[in-house]
Amino acid sequence: MTSSNAAAESHIKSRNRDMLSGEAIAEAKLTDWRKLAQGLHARYLVDDFDAGARFVTAVGEAGTALGHHPSVSMGKSIGKGYVDLKLVSADALYRDNEGTEHVVEWVTQQDVDLARVITEIAADHQIDADPASVSVLELGLDTAHSATIAPVWAALLTGNADAQGHGSPSDEIRDATGRIPNLWFGDVNEHESQRFHLEVYVAPEVAVQRINAAVAAGGTVVDDSSSPSLTVIADQDGNTGVLCVAETPMAKTES
Repeated sequence: MTSSNAAAESHIKSRNRDMLSGEAIAEAKLTDWRKLAQGLHARYLVDDFDAGARFVTAVGEAGTALGHHPSVSMGKSIGKGYVDLKLVSADALYRDNEGTEHVVEWVTQQDVDLARVITEIAADHQIDADPASVSVLELGLDTAHSATIAPVWAALLTGNADAQGHGSPSDEIRDATGRIPNLWFGDVNEHESQRFHLEVYVAPEVAVQRINAAVAAGGTVVDDSSSPSLTVIADQDGNTGVLCVAETPMAKTES
């Protein structure tokens, strides 16, 4: 391989590692998938375990061919089983305003490419997607001292100090094995009290229904200034949760 070809191949690999913007992900029109938090998520409904296993095997073979694999879990709900898939690149490149590169967990072109292939595999297996059912839970802690307290939470939640800043340029706590929800830190000033809250990422098409259900159950919308991306809801005791939508609904991205 000549030096020019090697440089071109290196440039292509680097470009494929670039983190994709929300707009680029929406423009990909991945009908089976939803961007929640850092990754792409899909749920496929299967008749039984054997059907799910055959589907997962085919997905694994496709991932091997592309050199990238999703996270997979299987389970059974009322009526049907399901296969949950998550696609995210652990080595995505993020460039800050100064042009400094950071390695983060995020969606890249390789995730989009594999998502398309998996959608085709599901069609071949006559398996339906249920994109409205996907959801991700994260924890938020408001503090003025994230760098100081993050090591404590990294040790408590994962037992590993490397979980602080894993896949993120911030002090966020992420378990590399995915056993626990991510913990991120929100900024408050010295005089504000620290507080925990939950962030629930849902598919765009169910956000309004989820908010209405929470309000009907006695909750209150306390801040919708960033809606539909973020809607803060409080329970009757004042505890807050944030309903998050990480992408534009598919219907609005179609030409």
